[in-house]
Amino acid sequence: MKQSSHKGAELAGTIELGDLKVNRLGFGAMRLCGDYAWGRPRDRQHVNRVLHRAVELGVNLIDTADSYGPEANELLISQALYPYPSGLVIATKGGLVRPNRGSWVPDGRPDHLRRAIEGSLQRLRLDRIDLYQLHAPDPNVPFTESVGALADMQRLGKIRHIGVSNVTVAQLKVARSITPIVSVQNEYNLRNQISEDVLAACERLGIAFLPWYPLGGKRGLRAQRIKEVASRRGLTHAALSLAWLLAKSPVMLPIPGTRSIDHLEDNVLAAALKLEPEDLDDLG
Repeated sequence: MKQSSHKGAELAGTIELGDLKVNRLGFGAMRLCGDYAWGRPRDRQHVNRVLHRAVELGVNLIDTADSYGPEANELLISQALYPYPSGLVIATKGGLVRPNRGSWVPDGRPDHLRRAIEGSLQRLRLDRIDLYQLHAPDPNVPFTESVGALADMQRLGKIRHIGVSNVTVAQLKVARSITPIVSVQNEYNLRNQISEDVLAACERLGIAFLPWYPLGGKRGLRAQRIKEVASRRGLTHAALSLAWLLAKSPVMLPIPGTRSIDHLEDNVLAAALKLEPEDLDDLG
């Protein structure tokens, strides 16, 4: 196991999102809200410290969504970081609504997406969103209409680049027939690789793949194969899991999230880790 003495996110290398270049280890801000991504945090000053520490560690992509809170997460980011440091990309999403704490309901209607984008611009204090992602296809709305609404807002100068989330290979193809797509955000981790075909498509097309739930939760981190390799190498399970993702594909852009500065710093350690062939074989 080789590890640099520098521990910044830039050690993960870079990836392009259209004409933007970011370090290949980002930060998912969802957990900075209350439990289940609902409501505001109890300690806003602590949230500010986490976000500032992420930027200090070289993270220059922060992922959020209007449904986190709902709406509170975007406000937390702008309150902590505005005016934004040069080169920081705020990626947000729309297309899911939260009628209550336990519900995530797709809403891909063009009118809703247009309102969602305007709301995100206001909360993030931006004139244009660098990366706006359709949070999920809506089975009640033609996918072409949802993506088309984002393309319309891009033409109006409200969005710089467009991404899609929770999609199949076929849906990615449809989206790309409407507008350039620079990113895909699907669940992917050591335990769940159901989107392997989508990742492969992103590799062929040179599209960034943002794996959500990159650590696979507590159950994923406790998997026996992770325990064995982490013990052998003297690593935390989280850092090892993230290093595996980074090694898995050059288009992989993990966005782990946490409320803990200690965990944040440990996650960023993954950028400096180079797994040996035996590690990758044992992890599968």
